[in-house]
Amino acid sequence: MHKRLKTQHPNEKTVRQICNMTGFHRVTATVLANRGITSQSHLSAFLNPSLNHLRSFEKLIDMDKAVQRIIDAILNREKILVFGDYDVDGITSVIILYEFLALTGANVSYYIPHRVNEGYSLKIQHISDVATAGNINLIITTDCGSASHEAVKCANQSGIDVIVTDHHTISSTMPEAFAIVNPQRNDCPSGAEYLAGVGVAFYLLICLRKSLRDINFWNDKQEPNLKNFCDLVALGTISDIVPIVNENRIITKAGLDVINTSPRTGIKALIDVCGTNKPFIDAEDIAFKLAPRLNAAGRMDHAKLAVELLIAKDMDQACNIAKKLNLLNSNRQLVENKILQSILMYFNQEPQNLNKKTIVLGNHDWHAGVLGIVASKLVEKFFRPVVLISIKDGIGKGSARSIPGINLYDALGACSDFLENFGGHPMAGGIEIKAENIKTFAAKFEKTVYKMGEADNFSPEILIDCELEFDMISDQLINELELLHPFGHKNPEPVFLSKNVEVAFSKIFGNDHLRLSLKQRHSKLNKIIPGIWFYADKKAQDKKSFNTMAYTLKWNYWNGNKTLQAVIKDA
Repeated sequence: MHKRLKTQHPNEKTVRQICNMTGFHRVTATVLANRGITSQSHLSAFLNPSLNHLRSFEKLIDMDKAVQRIIDAILNREKILVFGDYDVDGITSVIILYEFLALTGANVSYYIPHRVNEGYSLKIQHISDVATAGNINLIITTDCGSASHEAVKCANQSGIDVIVTDHHTISSTMPEAFAIVNPQRNDCPSGAEYLAGVGVAFYLLICLRKSLRDINFWNDKQEPNLKNFCDLVALGTISDIVPIVNENRIITKAGLDVINTSPRTGIKALIDVCGTNKPFIDAEDIAFKLAPRLNAAGRMDHAKLAVELLIAKDMDQACNIAKKLNLLNSNRQLVENKILQSILMYFNQEPQNLNKKTIVLGNHDWHAGVLGIVASKLVEKFFRPVVLISIKDGIGKGSARSIPGINLYDALGACSDFLENFGGHPMAGGIEIKAENIKTFAAKFEKTVYKMGEADNFSPEILIDCELEFDMISDQLINELELLHPFGHKNPEPVFLSKNVEVAFSKIFGNDHLRLSLKQRHSKLNKIIPGIWFYADKKAQDKKSFNTMAYTLKWNYWNGNKTLQAVIKDA
């Protein structure tokens, strides 16, 4: 697929100023300028993120109500149920609230629904089967609940208060909960809309700890160090692909520090089972190694298995659970690949269906737990919004993924007449639909996306930080780029462009991956740069030169050695 390369051109004076303030390589200064990090104070905060720099977010609406209700429940020994989603964001949100409340001596338990059997968020059945049956007085939702109107109504009728903590896009009408702490609320002036569900839960802990301190609650108890929860906040934040900026960047950096210095037992067991050659864990490891295994619990079995791992104290127990998650992840990959290959075969046989701006497909045999991953892979391959639906007993449960420029939540909202339920973000969502409405929904979704998009929306773009000569690449440059971690949404890994690149050596390995030795014509230093290209285009595998090459630069760790490496994005 053709990718548009768009090179950024920051102000030259600004780049020089950053060089003068930091002593950095001009290339590193250019990257910082591209991200709008230009003032001395902004540079200092970005390069040295600290928990001391967290804003209070006192304007998070309903936070004060939520905190006071929880304090009353703690002091009165009421039964509290923490109810969360089954993905990593939801799992980590549940754990930090559960562990913190347990440290206060609260009468607290947790519940995570089964992805396939129960579905997403708080439902009426949970009020009757879980909360009422367990004599629960207070439910705190995490990473869900903003659309649970009927369940909240049922809880109110049963004398159970509900506090919603969430970050999903919220409709114009909200459930009648005791408190709704969601920065996506139209009436919330906090400016914290980029927080993940676990970020919202973490801020609840910050405010709760302070309010308990104000009433001298900690006089005879050990006050919890909230940095110890940042490992889980980092896991949930990175996994949910929210912007790694501002508070998210601070908390994620602190969490990675915890993981790399004193990891909790379950995380250590998971790292061991993943296998990594690096001496440290970074955001990329969480996104591509830890998170998939934690998510595999909810996708293939039950998410409580991931919770049990992350709260485990015994290493033998943790190792056994980590091995189970590793096996579930392997099974997930097999199931996912089978679905993906069947869809690709369908398009090979019916290529005219790729003329549309969207992909909407349903099947009775698909495993609902892996459809989000398959949808993401189809988006990556065909670059258009995708909705995949698993049908059972006349009802379809679907996962949807989008592309930049197409707000998926708005698109689904425009098609809501044909949906039983929907929710999510601008880039990802879920739906419930009657099987007989899928065809009509697909037609409406296609028209909606067509009207929303422009021509450029449907061809992928690679944003280039700057053009780079091989002679400019050095250990110093890569060390400086390492200081810009953690990378993620809104703080992407820097991408560079080089021209007239020759392939001195190439070898195919694994599944269409290429290992290369690269040099640049007219290089004065005649540098050879090791390169790797994952899932390289078939045509690229025989090429001896590239007119242009887009790539990232990083350290490659192998057998105790550290070497620089170019990771090719397009050529």
